[in-house]
Amino acid sequence: MKRSWIIVLLIVVLAAQALATGHRLYSTLTYLLSAVAIISYFWSWSNVTHLQIVRQTRAHRSQVGSPVEERFLVRNGGVLPKLWVEVRDHSTLPEHHASWVVNSLGARRTRGWTVRTVCRRRGRFTLGPIDLLSSDPFGLFEHRKHLGQTSSIVVYPLIVDLPAFTLPTGELPGGGAMRRRTHYVTTNVSGVRDYFPGDSFNRIHWPSTARTGRLIVKEFELDPTADVWLFVDMQGAAQVDRLWEEPAQTSELHPLMPTRPALEPSTEEYAVTIAASLARHFIARNRAVGLVAYAQSREVLASERGERQLSKILETLAVIRATGTVPLAQIIAAEGRGLGRNTSAVIITASDDVRWVDSLRDLRRRGIRGVAIVLDTASFGRPGNTEAVLASLAQNGIRSYRVRAGDALPAALSAASNEVK
Repeated sequence: MKRSWIIVLLIVVLAAQALATGHRLYSTLTYLLSAVAIISYFWSWSNVTHLQIVRQTRAHRSQVGSPVEERFLVRNGGVLPKLWVEVRDHSTLPEHHASWVVNSLGARRTRGWTVRTVCRRRGRFTLGPIDLLSSDPFGLFEHRKHLGQTSSIVVYPLIVDLPAFTLPTGELPGGGAMRRRTHYVTTNVSGVRDYFPGDSFNRIHWPSTARTGRLIVKEFELDPTADVWLFVDMQGAAQVDRLWEEPAQTSELHPLMPTRPALEPSTEEYAVTIAASLARHFIARNRAVGLVAYAQSREVLASERGERQLSKILETLAVIRATGTVPLAQIIAAEGRGLGRNTSAVIITASDDVRWVDSLRDLRRRGIRGVAIVLDTASFGRPGNTEAVLASLAQNGIRSYRVRAGDALPAALSAASNEVK
């Protein structure tokens, strides 16, 4: 610190004067300032020693619009009181103001505080490290102690309810059941067997149980409903980011979610939010959902059902960024080869390149049904060829939805831009 150099320089000057003149005043001032400097140095040093920091994070998973709560405890394990200690947090979670100043912390005493932050951006963030800073009463010396322990928190993207979103009527696959056993309860009963510990009671077949005198349970096959694959276009060249300002008041509402913060006017964030919302929408209806996204790397999640699959999809969507270089048309053509008949492919894109519509049309010839959700780039601040894309989709009989910046997603995804006849 600048003050410490000044006091050292002053001590040197006074010592030189005392040696040169032999005057007692200079010697006294030299001893006095030296004692002050030594005491101040050790006082500052002692303020950051024998301190223990406990950081308690309630949950390491959150969601945009939901709070993250942390509890901090500072304990003085020494015999000397601490005049003041600044706890400086270096977390990367946006707007997470966890730094604090602890005053007059007595010996063997503990002080705590709670920090509650509303998550506004998706991603994986680091909590910590922490620096402890303190000084002496004169501000001559500053000591710092670095605590390198860190943890991470994943913020899932915003999810909205889409009660009116459906796949086109008449395109829902049907027919024979898939001859594959499953532990899920479906409408397709394939047979019965003896009860084993762990079987759910709602699987018991009571007529067979009454007839045999022992517990008999039903076995099921997969529903004939098809898998749903979400294709999220993360090509960087197709994205649009409009300059965004945080709402002036945290209480400002937004039509997307009346109790959630506004969604950034970025095609990337809209695409991720739509994908996350559709994943929950279909999984809640017991559909098997898969994900395809070419972002920092190729991300492909095989189609599955259940909450575990939803968690995997949200984990992936939380961290992907629109840095991909592969055009959507190539992605549909390449990944579509592995899709079976009666699969539904939902394309979420801001691309105005009509060639991806041709790739989707080719999938339809193989019995793979397509639905397109097109983000209108003009509403995000960049003129595009959205009208031509929508016209091509209508010409090929592919249902499409148009989403503009600021639209309420439940309404935008309830009425298709065109209807399949």
